[in-house]
Amino acid sequence: MAPKFKDGDVVATFNGKWVSWVHTVMAYCAFVGALFVGLWLHYHKIVENEFYGYPQEWFPSVSATIGDRYPERSVFMLFIALTSGPRFALVGLWYILTRTPNSSLPGFVASVGIFRTLTCGGWTYVTSTDDHDWHDIFMISYLVATIPWTAGCLALSPRNPVALKYRKRFAGGFFGTLVPLVYFFIQHKVHRVAGAYTIYSFFEWTLVLLDVAFDAVTAIEFANFEIVVKDLRGITRGAGNKAVADAVLEKEKEKQIGQVFSGVFSWFGFIDAVADVYNGFAFWSMLTSLGVCVWYFPLWHMGISGYEVMVMCTISPFLLGIKSVRFLVIKNIRIVHLLSLSGLLSWLAKSPENRLFSAGFGVWMSCLAWAATFYAERSQPHRLEARISAFCLGLLASSIAKFAFYTNNPIWPIMHAPNGGWNKLGLALAVLAMLRSTRSTASSGADIPAPGPNKGSPALAGLGLAGLFFAMHSLLSDSSTMILWVWEGYPIRGPIAVPHGAWTLLAMGFGLVTGLFAPGFARSWTFYGIGCIGAAILTTSSHWFGYYGALALAIYVMAAAPVLISNAARHSPASTFGLGFLVYNIMVLAHVWVVAYAFVPGGPIMREHTDWVQTAMMLLIGCGVFSAASQPSAQSIQKYKGKPNYNPAARKERSYYLYVLAFLELLAIAIAYLRFPSYNYTPYHPQEKAITAGIWTIHFSLDNDMWSSEYRMRDLIKEMELDVVGLLESDLQRIIMGNRDTTQFLAEDLGMYVDFGPGPNKHTWGSALLSKFPIVNSTHHLLPSPVGELAPAIHATLDAYGRYVDVFVFHSGQEEDPEDRRLQSEYLAKLMKETPRPAILLSYLVTKPLEGNYNTYVGEKSGMRDIDPSDWDRWCEYILYKGLKRTGYARVSRSTITDTELQVGKFVVDQPEGSNNFVPEDQVAPGLRFPQIFRGQGVRDHRYHVFEEPRYFS
Repeated sequence: MAPKFKDGDVVATFNGKWVSWVHTVMAYCAFVGALFVGLWLHYHKIVENEFYGYPQEWFPSVSATIGDRYPERSVFMLFIALTSGPRFALVGLWYILTRTPNSSLPGFVASVGIFRTLTCGGWTYVTSTDDHDWHDIFMISYLVATIPWTAGCLALSPRNPVALKYRKRFAGGFFGTLVPLVYFFIQHKVHRVAGAYTIYSFFEWTLVLLDVAFDAVTAIEFANFEIVVKDLRGITRGAGNKAVADAVLEKEKEKQIGQVFSGVFSWFGFIDAVADVYNGFAFWSMLTSLGVCVWYFPLWHMGISGYEVMVMCTISPFLLGIKSVRFLVIKNIRIVHLLSLSGLLSWLAKSPENRLFSAGFGVWMSCLAWAATFYAERSQPHRLEARISAFCLGLLASSIAKFAFYTNNPIWPIMHAPNGGWNKLGLALAVLAMLRSTRSTASSGADIPAPGPNKGSPALAGLGLAGLFFAMHSLLSDSSTMILWVWEGYPIRGPIAVPHGAWTLLAMGFGLVTGLFAPGFARSWTFYGIGCIGAAILTTSSHWFGYYGALALAIYVMAAAPVLISNAARHSPASTFGLGFLVYNIMVLAHVWVVAYAFVPGGPIMREHTDWVQTAMMLLIGCGVFSAASQPSAQSIQKYKGKPNYNPAARKERSYYLYVLAFLELLAIAIAYLRFPSYNYTPYHPQEKAITAGIWTIHFSLDNDMWSSEYRMRDLIKEMELDVVGLLESDLQRIIMGNRDTTQFLAEDLGMYVDFGPGPNKHTWGSALLSKFPIVNSTHHLLPSPVGELAPAIHATLDAYGRYVDVFVFHSGQEEDPEDRRLQSEYLAKLMKETPRPAILLSYLVTKPLEGNYNTYVGEKSGMRDIDPSDWDRWCEYILYKGLKRTGYARVSRSTITDTELQVGKFVVDQPEGSNNFVPEDQVAPGLRFPQIFRGQGVRDHRYHVFEEPRYFS
């Protein structure tokens, strides 16, 4: 008879390792079983993808294997369901094994494990055929949760050398496999390389095997567990009961997780960190919006308007040089922060002028508040570090918000509900965050000095802030900015905005962690040299090599931020933050003048000198490094004060900001996955082999009322059924334009390939191409412009219905520079003449029909024909063609979106050019007709105008 215990008889026992073994066997049976059944029954079907089949592709991906085909789908679902029970048990045993009374990490890891199990069931039982969106949501949630699960298990792993060795190997293999996995997926999806998906599939299967193997290592620790089943009321029958062993397992020695994450987790502390970061997000949202609001006025005045003076709103920290003002601001820091929210309220102002003034006042108060906050916290280094972390994470959060909203920040003054704005929610959260994060500072107004001696020059510290703020704003406030610096067209030879924008965001986070944990290295001249090399590579190189320089620079700038800001906070805020923002403003103007030189006094001096701007930026940061290097290190200061180098409160406070950072980075990865382009685009009328092409000058995506115009542009392009459209005045990747990229939203929403055209470092106002047809090759040109602004052009070759067709998108120089325009006409005419393929020119020519340079663009010199020589009422926009049948031409009014109409032409591939004779619409095939909705009064003030209705040709 089994021995009695006060809480019942032991009726069964089994070793804990069997939980791990059952989980491992069931999981492998699910995947491997489905693979064997699929290869046996549906081999040719499951190796086929959207581009290739057997023999180019000869091994199936995981998703194709476990997908919708019977019976492999059923085999997978059966075994994965059997895996769920052991899986929950495995997570529970791991929590029991690793829990400690003074750490919240085991509970967090266990909750992640449960979440992964539930999301696994989600993507298993909701296939992409059932609901593509939810399948992707569950899948990306599972993959993202794998990161904290793996990291948490490694951190909590008991002191077992064998288990730890295998965990490190499997985890390293898992994350190492992600790099070639992404590479070959892009080779398949973007470059359409035959066989790339097969190689991708091998890495995908490797991930599955390593993921399961990582959890299988728990069998080593669980072997020390014995799971006991007790009969509490004597309900069992028979004599088969076995006694449990009297020996009790010795309690696992508590493992030190790491200083940062040890201690009791406090939700109040975490909420404080979240509020601080959102406060930083609000600051960067207001600062990055100011330039866009200012830009509206010279844009519509076509020159200096006077409103440009509002860029000086950032110099408010100079007021802190007055002791009474400084005392007042610090004592009432919450009020100052709340007053800054006028910048988030500005979307309510109807007139552009009032919106600018409201946004400017918000930036004025916000710069004043943050400078005062840094200064007030200087006496307590851990509190100052927390504020700096919030400031930097606010920039990261702002960039991630723009990553999610196609480079627009949803709480900007140019956004509102009709164009995707989240202004009300953003404002409400900002009020709550500021009420929470501004409850107190280390100083109530008195000038409490920072610990240790104050060394280093305040002026140099201020110059360092100028370079730092300019680098953060100009290069890191949008994840696609530096990617577009290195973009050179098709075929793709470097990063693209999605998904590689997430790499920029990850680099920023890594840089901040480096600055927090290795401040000595962050302020070293060695690291500064690495940052300078990165800046030089970014400025002078293209493709992947140029982007590697961009990543190095992003890491350096974010790492330098804690060092430079904390050093500046030791001195008078007027000498550091006031001077810093003043010089930052000069840098902002300089980096606009490199392209706007034709419109500003003395502009030609800065013409095309982005290299000068980048050099000045790094020299300014170097000034800050020089000042910071003169200051004793934190360890030296602690010795100076006689305090130990150990602060549990500071350590715990830092951990909350790292939790926020981890969440933001996971969010960036999820956004990159969800936004990855499908590349399965089709033209509107393939039956007729029609190409509907348009040209539109979009005036930097700001409409007449200073609202961002992407949504309205999208609607007109979609309703006009454009297969190809050239966009001019489309480069918005500067501080003054908000570091935006309109083409991202249009391309993804309309389902089109996109070529951004010459990048921001090419000093043009921009030209872009959107196409329903694959872009086989594209070359960017800067046409001769000895006097005036640079004239950009794109020469792209499209695969239209199996026939190569060249499309040129071109913006010529200004009316004031006739010699520039003559040289440009000859250059472009030569390009068009040399192509043997059918061609379309979508252009902005600045000439009258049948006069002057028109005869260079049209005729023997170019080989091109005018879409409608009888249309005499043109000056800027022209559509030319050769080698295609032109069937229709229309001019569509702009409404209030921009200052230029949309011109559209219809062409047919593989038919002769035809004549200039007009034909009635009823003699044209339905697929070649223009939409009816724009006749008469049209819709939303868009209508056919000039000749009132479309023209059709025989």
